[in-house]
Parts: sequence; C-alpha cells; structure tokens
Amino acid sequence: MEMEIIKHEKTDVEVKTNDVTLVEILRVYLNKEGVDFVAWKREHPDRPVVMKIQSKDVRKDVSNAIKAIKKDLDLISKSVKK
Repeated sequence: MEMEIIKHEKTDVEVKTNDVTLVEILRVYLNKEGVDFVAWKREHPDRPVVMKIQSKDVRKDVSNAIKAIKKDLDLISKSVKK
C-alpha cells in the first residue's frame, strides 16, 4: 500500500492511494473525530483515490483516528480468538 501526500498544511491535507478500503475506514473514523470535512473520490476505477481532510489540526485528528482503528481491531482480534 502506497500513499502519496499531494497537499499538506496544518488544516488541509490531500493524499492519493489505490486502497479504497483504507480511505473509507479512515473517513468513517475521522468523522467520529469531528473533522470539518473528509471525503474521497475516484475519477475512474483505473485511477487512484484522492482523499481530502480539513480540520483545525489534521495531524492530531488522523493520529486519533488511527489509534481508535487499532483499538477496535484489537478488540475484534481478541473476540475472534476466544
């Protein structure tokens, strides 16, 4: 999985990737974080996905979303092992 940062500012970030699953999960968790705007688009199935995130502190919100994703994945993993 490769991700390319197209635009990086404190309040506005755009990334490009081919992993639709990753950006959709991240979008859901970022919305839970209360970001101002998060969405992704794909012009065509042969093209990469571009995700745009806007918030007061994108880095902090993405970090919090990733921590929440990891926590939920750990819970799922533990419940499957039982």
